[in-house]
Amino acid sequence: MQLFIGGACAGKRDVVRARFFDAVWWQLVPGQRLRECINHMLPNTPLVLHDVLEWLTAEVDADMSSDECRAQWRDDMAALQCAAERHNVVLVIIVSDISRGIVPIEREQRRLRDLNGWFSQDAAARAEQVWYVRHGLVKALHTLSEQYH
Repeated sequence: MQLFIGGACAGKRDVVRARFFDAVWWQLVPGQRLRECINHMLPNTPLVLHDVLEWLTAEVDADMSSDECRAQWRDDMAALQCAAERHNVVLVIIVSDISRGIVPIEREQRRLRDLNGWFSQDAAARAEQVWYVRHGLVKALHTLSEQYH
């Protein structure tokens, strides 16, 4: 899995399009399970998942606790990776970094930032490569082999 993270309008999509020009793009839809993306995999074709922040927005009002949400997407992420390996698919996830700036007063907006941060951490822990994009510039943050060194 490849993870691209950066702020709004940082150039993440342009960078991913240039690197994975033949990819299938799938917009995560609020209320959709992450594992449903398996149905959109084409053998030997990269799959780009985007709009994670909008997708997570639905989780803010969900009846599940943050721990339950996190456990569910961790399981789904593992299933996605297994399916990607079986079909020789490079899985690419684009995540918005919203961790900088003022902490909102509204409880829901704080929870959204927490969920987004946890999702990003969980995806980064599973990613073979993590990239940070800012102003259209790309920086490699780590590879899976470097994670515990």
